[in-house]
Amino acid sequence: MIKYYKKIDAAIVEIERPEKDCWINVYPPFDHKRLAALSDAIDIPIDFLLDSIDINERSRYEADDNVKLIVINTPVENDIENSIDNDALYITIPIGIIQTKDHNIIISSAQNRVIDWFFSIAIKHINPQDKDMIVLKIFEKNVFYFIQYLNEMNKKRYLIEKELLHSSRNNELSKLLNIQKSLVYFVTDLRANELLMVKIARTNFLSIKSNEEKSDYLQDIIIDSSQALEMANVYTNILNGTMDAFGSIISNNLNMVMKRLTSITILLMVPTLIASFFGMNLNIPFEPNSFWLIILFSVICATLLYFLFRRIRWF
Repeated sequence: MIKYYKKIDAAIVEIERPEKDCWINVYPPFDHKRLAALSDAIDIPIDFLLDSIDINERSRYEADDNVKLIVINTPVENDIENSIDNDALYITIPIGIIQTKDHNIIISSAQNRVIDWFFSIAIKHINPQDKDMIVLKIFEKNVFYFIQYLNEMNKKRYLIEKELLHSSRNNELSKLLNIQKSLVYFVTDLRANELLMVKIARTNFLSIKSNEEKSDYLQDIIIDSSQALEMANVYTNILNGTMDAFGSIISNNLNMVMKRLTSITILLMVPTLIASFFGMNLNIPFEPNSFWLIILFSVICATLLYFLFRRIRWF
Protein backbone atom coordinates (compact mmCIF):
# COMPACT_ATOMS: atom_id res chain seq x y z
CA MET A 1 0.00 0.00 0.00
CA ILE A 2 1.15 3.52 -0.76
CA LYS A 3 -0.24 6.70 0.77
CA TYR A 4 0.66 10.29 -0.06
CA TYR A 5 0.43 13.18 2.41
CA LYS A 6 0.94 16.91 2.03
CA LYS A 7 0.98 19.80 4.46
CA ILE A 8 -1.55 22.43 3.47
CA ASP A 9 -2.21 25.42 5.76
CA ALA A 10 -0.72 23.65 8.81
CA ALA A 11 -2.93 20.60 8.19
CA ILE A 12 -1.89 17.18 6.88
CA VAL A 13 -4.00 16.16 3.89
CA GLU A 14 -3.93 12.81 2.10
CA ILE A 15 -3.52 13.23 -1.66
CA GLU A 16 -3.95 10.80 -4.56
CA ARG A 17 -0.58 11.13 -6.31
CA PRO A 18 2.93 12.33 -5.45
CA GLU A 19 3.47 16.08 -5.48
CA LYS A 20 6.32 18.39 -4.56
CA ASP A 21 7.19 18.40 -0.83
CA CYS A 22 4.90 15.50 -0.06
CA TRP A 23 5.32 12.56 2.30
CA ILE A 24 5.05 9.02 0.97
CA ASN A 25 4.31 6.10 3.26
CA VAL A 26 4.88 2.64 1.77
CA TYR A 27 3.69 -0.23 3.93
CA PRO A 28 2.53 -3.86 3.51
CA PRO A 29 0.97 -5.58 1.70
CA PHE A 30 3.35 -4.76 -1.15
CA ASP A 31 2.56 -4.75 -4.84
CA HIS A 32 5.77 -4.85 -6.85
CA LYS A 33 4.06 -3.31 -9.86
CA ARG A 34 3.03 -0.30 -7.76
CA LEU A 35 6.55 -0.08 -6.33
CA ALA A 36 7.96 -0.05 -9.84
CA ALA A 37 5.43 2.62 -10.86
CA LEU A 38 6.41 4.73 -7.83
CA SER A 39 10.07 4.32 -8.71
CA ASP A 40 9.42 5.62 -12.22
CA ALA A 41 7.10 8.41 -11.06
CA ILE A 42 9.56 10.07 -8.68
CA ASP A 43 12.74 8.83 -10.38
CA ILE A 44 14.34 6.72 -7.64
CA PRO A 45 16.17 3.38 -8.02
CA ILE A 46 13.81 0.44 -7.52
CA ASP A 47 16.56 -1.24 -5.48
CA PHE A 48 16.14 1.44 -2.79
CA LEU A 49 12.54 0.34 -2.31
CA LEU A 50 13.23 -3.39 -2.47
CA ASP A 51 16.20 -3.19 -0.08
CA SER A 52 14.07 -1.36 2.48
CA ILE A 53 11.54 -4.21 2.67
CA ASP A 54 14.17 -6.95 2.87
CA ILE A 55 13.81 -8.36 6.39
CA ASN A 56 17.54 -9.18 6.48
CA GLU A 57 18.79 -5.79 5.30
CA ARG A 58 21.45 -4.26 7.56
CA SER A 59 21.72 -0.64 8.67
CA ARG A 60 23.46 1.43 5.98
CA TYR A 61 23.26 4.55 3.85
CA GLU A 62 23.72 5.15 0.14
CA ALA A 63 23.42 7.99 -2.34
CA ASP A 64 22.58 7.78 -6.05
CA ASP A 65 22.68 11.11 -7.89
CA ASN A 66 20.29 13.31 -5.88
CA VAL A 67 18.56 10.43 -4.10
CA LYS A 68 19.59 9.41 -0.57
CA LEU A 69 18.78 6.12 1.14
CA ILE A 70 19.17 5.42 4.85
CA VAL A 71 18.24 2.00 6.24
CA ILE A 72 17.97 1.65 10.00
CA ASN A 73 16.66 -1.30 11.99
CA THR A 74 13.81 -0.90 14.45
CA PRO A 75 12.33 -3.25 17.10
CA VAL A 76 8.89 -4.81 16.66
CA GLU A 77 6.82 -7.36 18.51
CA ASN A 78 7.20 -10.71 16.82
CA ASP A 79 4.55 -11.76 14.34
CA ILE A 80 4.78 -15.55 14.64
CA GLU A 81 3.11 -16.28 11.30
CA ASN A 82 5.33 -14.05 9.14
CA SER A 83 8.48 -13.93 11.22
CA ILE A 84 12.00 -15.06 10.53
CA ASP A 85 12.09 -16.45 14.08
CA ASN A 86 9.12 -18.25 15.62
CA ASP A 87 10.40 -18.09 19.19
CA ALA A 88 11.79 -14.61 19.89
CA LEU A 89 9.44 -12.18 21.64
CA TYR A 90 10.82 -9.24 19.66
CA ILE A 91 12.73 -9.00 16.40
CA THR A 92 14.15 -6.14 14.35
CA ILE A 93 13.13 -5.03 10.87
CA PRO A 94 14.54 -2.34 8.55
CA ILE A 95 13.03 1.09 7.96
CA GLY A 96 14.00 2.76 4.70
CA ILE A 97 14.21 6.57 4.52
CA ILE A 98 14.47 7.70 0.90
CA GLN A 99 14.86 11.39 0.13
CA THR A 100 14.80 13.19 -3.19
CA LYS A 101 14.76 16.90 -3.85
CA ASP A 102 10.95 17.01 -3.74
CA HIS A 103 9.83 13.89 -1.84
CA ASN A 104 10.25 12.05 1.44
CA ILE A 105 9.58 8.30 1.31
CA ILE A 106 9.41 6.13 4.41
CA ILE A 107 9.04 2.39 3.84
CA SER A 108 9.13 -0.69 6.04
CA SER A 109 8.37 -4.39 5.70
CA ALA A 110 5.95 -4.42 8.67
CA GLN A 111 3.93 -2.08 10.81
CA ASN A 112 5.99 -0.62 13.64
CA ARG A 113 5.73 2.04 16.32
CA VAL A 114 8.29 4.40 14.77
CA ILE A 115 6.38 4.81 11.52
CA ASP A 116 3.03 4.93 13.33
CA TRP A 117 4.38 7.71 15.55
CA PHE A 118 5.89 9.59 12.63
CA PHE A 119 2.76 9.66 10.47
CA SER A 120 0.37 10.33 13.36
CA ILE A 121 2.31 12.93 15.37
CA ALA A 122 5.69 14.01 14.00
CA ILE A 123 4.46 14.75 10.47
CA LYS A 124 2.35 17.61 11.85
CA HIS A 125 5.35 19.43 13.32
CA ILE A 126 8.12 18.87 10.75
CA ASN A 127 8.67 20.88 7.59
CA PRO A 128 8.88 18.44 4.63
CA GLN A 129 11.76 20.50 3.25
CA ASP A 130 13.76 20.02 6.47
CA LYS A 131 14.99 16.59 5.36
CA ASP A 132 17.81 16.20 7.85
CA MET A 133 15.43 16.83 10.77
CA ILE A 134 13.15 14.08 9.45
CA VAL A 135 16.02 11.61 9.70
CA LEU A 136 17.09 12.83 13.14
CA LYS A 137 13.55 12.54 14.55
CA ILE A 138 13.25 8.97 13.26
CA PHE A 139 16.65 8.12 14.74
CA GLU A 140 15.65 9.55 18.11
CA LYS A 141 12.30 7.76 18.28
CA ASN A 142 13.90 4.51 17.14
CA VAL A 143 16.31 4.57 20.08
CA PHE A 144 13.40 5.43 22.40
CA TYR A 145 11.46 2.32 21.37
CA PHE A 146 14.57 0.13 21.66
CA ILE A 147 14.90 1.26 25.28
CA GLN A 148 11.17 0.79 25.92
CA TYR A 149 11.23 -2.79 24.61
CA LEU A 150 14.38 -3.52 26.61
CA ASN A 151 12.64 -2.41 29.80
CA GLU A 152 9.62 -4.58 28.94
CA MET A 153 11.87 -7.61 28.40
CA ASN A 154 13.65 -7.00 31.69
CA LYS A 155 10.33 -6.90 33.55
CA LYS A 156 9.26 -10.16 31.89
CA ARG A 157 12.58 -11.74 32.81
CA TYR A 158 12.11 -10.77 36.45
CA LEU A 159 8.58 -12.24 36.58
CA ILE A 160 9.73 -15.50 34.98
CA GLU A 161 12.60 -15.76 37.47
CA LYS A 162 10.14 -15.42 40.35
CA GLU A 163 8.10 -18.28 38.89
CA LEU A 164 11.24 -20.39 38.48
CA LEU A 165 12.09 -19.97 42.16
CA HIS A 166 8.99 -22.01 43.02
CA SER A 167 8.92 -24.47 40.11
CA SER A 168 11.71 -25.47 37.75
CA ARG A 169 9.58 -26.14 34.68
CA ASN A 170 10.63 -26.26 31.04
CA ASN A 171 7.97 -23.67 30.18
CA GLU A 172 9.69 -20.89 32.17
CA LEU A 173 13.11 -21.82 30.82
CA SER A 174 11.69 -21.71 27.29
CA LYS A 175 10.36 -18.19 27.94
CA LEU A 176 13.79 -17.08 29.15
CA LEU A 177 15.32 -18.55 26.00
CA ASN A 178 12.86 -16.53 23.87
CA ILE A 179 13.92 -13.34 25.66
CA GLN A 180 17.55 -14.27 25.13
CA LYS A 181 16.94 -14.59 21.38
CA SER A 182 15.31 -11.15 21.32
CA LEU A 183 18.30 -9.64 23.09
CA VAL A 184 20.62 -11.11 20.45
CA TYR A 185 18.66 -9.24 17.75
CA PHE A 186 18.70 -6.06 19.81
CA VAL A 187 22.43 -6.13 20.59
CA THR A 188 23.33 -6.83 16.95
CA ASP A 189 21.15 -4.11 15.45
CA LEU A 190 21.78 -1.49 18.13
CA ARG A 191 25.48 -1.86 17.39
CA ALA A 192 24.82 -1.59 13.64
CA ASN A 193 22.57 1.46 14.11
CA GLU A 194 25.17 3.18 16.27
CA LEU A 195 27.88 2.59 13.68
CA LEU A 196 25.55 3.95 11.00
CA MET A 197 24.91 7.17 12.91
CA VAL A 198 28.61 7.61 13.70
CA LYS A 199 29.47 7.24 10.00
CA ILE A 200 26.71 9.69 9.04
CA ALA A 201 28.12 12.21 11.51
CA ARG A 202 31.71 11.66 10.37
CA THR A 203 30.98 11.85 6.62
CA ASN A 204 28.42 14.66 7.03
CA PHE A 205 25.95 12.63 4.95
CA LEU A 206 23.07 14.83 6.18
CA SER A 207 25.02 18.07 5.59
CA ILE A 208 24.48 19.34 9.13
CA LYS A 209 28.06 20.01 10.27
CA SER A 210 27.57 23.73 9.79
CA ASN A 211 24.44 23.62 11.97
CA GLU A 212 25.66 23.30 15.55
CA GLU A 213 22.18 22.60 16.97
CA LYS A 214 21.52 19.67 14.63
CA SER A 215 25.05 18.32 14.99
CA ASP A 216 24.67 18.30 18.78
CA TYR A 217 21.25 16.71 18.36
CA LEU A 218 22.77 13.84 16.36
CA GLN A 219 25.53 13.40 18.93
CA ASP A 220 22.93 13.19 21.71
CA ILE A 221 21.09 10.48 19.75
CA ILE A 222 24.35 8.55 19.30
CA ILE A 223 24.94 8.74 23.07
CA ASP A 224 21.40 7.48 23.75
CA SER A 225 21.94 4.65 21.27
CA SER A 226 25.17 3.73 23.02
CA GLN A 227 23.33 3.66 26.35
CA ALA A 228 20.63 1.41 24.85
CA LEU A 229 23.35 -0.93 23.57
CA GLU A 230 24.93 -1.02 27.01
CA MET A 231 21.53 -1.83 28.53
CA ALA A 232 21.04 -4.67 26.06
CA ASN A 233 24.50 -6.06 26.89
CA VAL A 234 23.83 -5.84 30.64
CA TYR A 235 20.45 -7.56 30.32
CA THR A 236 22.03 -10.24 28.12
CA ASN A 237 24.74 -10.93 30.70
CA ILE A 238 22.17 -11.04 33.52
CA LEU A 239 19.98 -13.44 31.56
CA ASN A 240 22.92 -15.68 30.66
CA GLY A 241 23.94 -15.78 34.32
CA THR A 242 20.34 -16.49 35.36
CA MET A 243 19.95 -19.38 32.93
CA ASP A 244 23.30 -20.86 33.99
CA ALA A 245 22.31 -20.54 37.64
CA PHE A 246 18.91 -22.17 37.14
CA GLY A 247 20.51 -24.89 35.03
CA SER A 248 22.83 -25.64 37.95
CA ILE A 249 19.90 -25.54 40.41
CA ILE A 250 17.87 -27.98 38.32
CA SER A 251 20.86 -30.29 37.99
CA ASN A 252 21.49 -30.10 41.73
CA ASN A 253 17.81 -30.83 42.49
CA LEU A 254 17.97 -33.85 40.23
CA ASN A 255 21.08 -35.08 42.05
CA MET A 256 19.30 -34.67 45.39
CA VAL A 257 16.30 -36.65 44.17
CA MET A 258 18.53 -39.43 42.84
CA LYS A 259 20.48 -39.52 46.12
CA ARG A 260 17.31 -39.83 48.18
CA LEU A 261 15.91 -42.54 45.93
CA THR A 262 19.18 -44.42 46.22
CA SER A 263 19.09 -44.08 50.03
CA ILE A 264 15.51 -45.42 50.15
CA THR A 265 16.55 -48.33 47.93
CA ILE A 266 19.40 -49.19 50.32
CA LEU A 267 17.06 -48.97 53.36
CA LEU A 268 14.61 -51.33 51.71
CA MET A 269 17.40 -53.67 50.68
CA VAL A 270 18.41 -54.41 54.34
CA PRO A 271 15.12 -56.10 55.40
CA THR A 272 15.02 -57.88 52.03
CA LEU A 273 18.55 -59.21 52.54
CA ILE A 274 17.80 -60.41 56.09
CA ALA A 275 14.54 -62.03 54.98
CA SER A 276 16.33 -63.80 52.14
CA PHE A 277 18.82 -65.36 54.59
CA PHE A 278 16.12 -66.66 56.90
CA GLY A 279 13.95 -67.72 53.99
CA MET A 280 16.35 -70.50 53.06
CA ASN A 281 15.75 -74.13 54.01
CA LEU A 282 17.50 -73.81 57.39
CA ASN A 283 16.70 -74.45 61.00
CA ILE A 284 15.54 -71.14 62.46
CA PRO A 285 16.37 -70.58 66.14
CA PHE A 286 14.16 -68.88 68.71
CA GLU A 287 11.05 -70.82 67.73
CA PRO A 288 8.12 -70.09 67.90
CA ASN A 289 8.80 -66.28 67.98
CA SER A 290 11.50 -66.25 65.34
CA PHE A 291 9.31 -64.48 62.75
CA TRP A 292 8.73 -61.46 64.97
CA LEU A 293 12.36 -61.41 66.11
CA ILE A 294 13.52 -61.34 62.49
CA ILE A 295 11.09 -58.50 61.73
CA LEU A 296 12.34 -56.59 64.77
CA PHE A 297 15.95 -57.16 63.79
CA SER A 298 15.25 -55.91 60.24
CA VAL A 299 13.51 -52.78 61.53
CA ILE A 300 16.41 -52.05 63.94
CA CYS A 301 19.00 -52.42 61.15
CA ALA A 302 16.98 -50.21 58.79
CA THR A 303 16.48 -47.58 61.54
CA LEU A 304 20.22 -47.51 62.35
CA LEU A 305 21.00 -47.11 58.67
CA TYR A 306 18.42 -44.32 58.40
CA PHE A 307 20.04 -42.37 61.24
CA LEU A 308 23.44 -42.93 59.65
CA PHE A 309 22.18 -41.41 56.41
CA ARG A 310 20.70 -38.49 58.32
CA ARG A 311 24.04 -37.93 60.01
CA ILE A 312 25.87 -37.74 56.70
CA ARG A 313 22.99 -35.63 55.30
CA TRP A 314 21.76 -38.01 52.65
CA PHE A 315 18.18 -37.17 53.74
